[in-house]
Amino acid sequence: ITKGTDLSAGRAVGLCACLAGTLLQDPTYTGRMYNWPEVSLLVAFIIVVAVGALFGLINGLIISKLNVPPFIATLGTQTIIYGICLVFTDAQPVGKFKDSYNNFVNGTWFSVKGGFPGIPYLLAWAVIFGLFFWFLYNKTTHGKYMYAIGGNENAAEVSGVNTARTKIIIYVTAGMMYAIAGYLLAPKGGGANSGSGMGYELEAIAGCTIGGVSTTGGIGTVGGVLVGVLVFELLKIVLQFLGVNPYYNYIVQGLVIVTAVAMDIRKYVAKK
Repeated sequence: ITKGTDLSAGRAVGLCACLAGTLLQDPTYTGRMYNWPEVSLLVAFIIVVAVGALFGLINGLIISKLNVPPFIATLGTQTIIYGICLVFTDAQPVGKFKDSYNNFVNGTWFSVKGGFPGIPYLLAWAVIFGLFFWFLYNKTTHGKYMYAIGGNENAAEVSGVNTARTKIIIYVTAGMMYAIAGYLLAPKGGGANSGSGMGYELEAIAGCTIGGVSTTGGIGTVGGVLVGVLVFELLKIVLQFLGVNPYYNYIVQGLVIVTAVAMDIRKYVAKK
C-alpha cells in the first residue's frame, strides 16, 4: 500500500521458526540444540514475536529516519537476519518439538475418524488475522494514513500525517506477523532450519499483485490480498496434482509477478 517492498520477510520467518523450535523442543530429546529451561507455548510465543518486532523496528527506523529505499534497506536486513540464523543454528536443523506445540499448530476441530478431516487450527489463525487487518485498514486512522502515504507521501505529511511514525508502526507490525508465521511454520513443516521461509517474500509479492495491490501505491484491499494468496496457493496445488516438477513453481511465480505488475502499470499509465 505504501510502495514499500519488504525483502526480509522470508528470512525473518525462518529465524523465528528456528527460535520457536529451539525454545519448544522436547525436553527429553537428547539432540536438543540448546539446553534452555523449559518454557510454555505462550512465553515462547511472546519471545518470538518480540524478536520479530525488533527486526521490524530496525527496518522501520532505517527507512523512515535514514530515508533508505525499502527495497535496499530490507535487502540488507534480509542478509543480516540470514547470517544471524546461520550462526544461531550452526546451519543445523531443529526438530523433535513438544507434543503440545505440534498439536497447537497441526490440530483440527470436529474431525471424524475415517470421515470428515476436520477444520485446521491454521485456518482459524488465517481468519482471525484476516479480520484484524481488514479492521485495521478500513476502520482506523492508522489505516487511512497508510493509504495516504501510498497515494502521495509529501501531501500526507503536509496534511499533518506523521509519516515517519506511521511507517515505523507498519514495519514493526510486519515483523510481528513474520514472527507469528515462523512460530506456526516450524511444527507445520515438521522442523525448522536456516532455509525455512526462503522465498516467502516472493510469494507475498505475488499474492499481493494478484490481489490487486498496486505497485504505484495507495490501492489495495485486505480481502483482495487474501483472495490473491488463495489463488496463488491453488495454482501451486494444481501444478502438483498435474505432476509438474515443483521447481517450475519458481518460474510460475516470476511470470505471475511480472504479468500482474505489468498490467497494473498499464492501468496506471492509462489513467494518467
